[in-house]
Amino acid sequence: MSIVQTLRTVVFYFLLASSSLIWCTISVFIAPLLPFRARYRFINQAWCTCAVWLTKVFVGIRYEVKGLENIPQQPCVILANHQSTWETFYLSALFEPLSQVIKRELLYVPFFGWAMAMLKPIAIDRSNPKAALKQLAKQGDECLKQGCWVLVFPEGTRLPPGQMGKFSRGGASLAVNANLPVLPIAHNAGEFWPKEGWSKKPGTIQVVIGPLMHAEGTGPRAIAELNDRAYEWVRQAQIEMGSLAPDAVAQAPETV
Repeated sequence: MSIVQTLRTVVFYFLLASSSLIWCTISVFIAPLLPFRARYRFINQAWCTCAVWLTKVFVGIRYEVKGLENIPQQPCVILANHQSTWETFYLSALFEPLSQVIKRELLYVPFFGWAMAMLKPIAIDRSNPKAALKQLAKQGDECLKQGCWVLVFPEGTRLPPGQMGKFSRGGASLAVNANLPVLPIAHNAGEFWPKEGWSKKPGTIQVVIGPLMHAEGTGPRAIAELNDRAYEWVRQAQIEMGSLAPDAVAQAPETV
């Protein structure tokens, strides 16, 4: 990474951290006075939009999106591959209101965690996968009934470009039990915002939003089939954008 890019990255992180601290502090006092949808827009959508903008302006990471026409009007379950922090920012700004599966420990972070707790996150204990799946099923269903999108990264953890994890069935199960479709999303954000380290690479992230996928029936077999279909679509989309080799072997998911 060049000296100029290093300096730009340092400035980016400084502004990102500063804006997060300031905005979360303000949100802790103002957001409780707002109805949930307005609260989400105030806390999450506004700041995540800012984060994506900072990424573009200071470290040169842009993005192209295909398939926006596939987004339905009624919220459903979103299944996306996970490579970096960028897609969390982008998807949180694109879909509103949105609830997502997060590590429970994040809620303990002063101001940031307190603000996030007001957004109906599904905060799981990753050390207890069975309990996490039950929590996703219960809270996710409640969120969907309340008109929230539910974002699930079914690989369970961030993986670098060139790797892909098997999809846990938690998201597909949630969709089938709620009688709603899943919306698959693929991207290559990890090529420019790596999982490890703090360096950033200028370039254009590709985001592809797939067609809605409905389950063919109910029960465990329908859940498995829907999950496999979503996995294969995301896999093929990553292959087409050059982020995954056709012969890449899927790794087991960490949890939900």
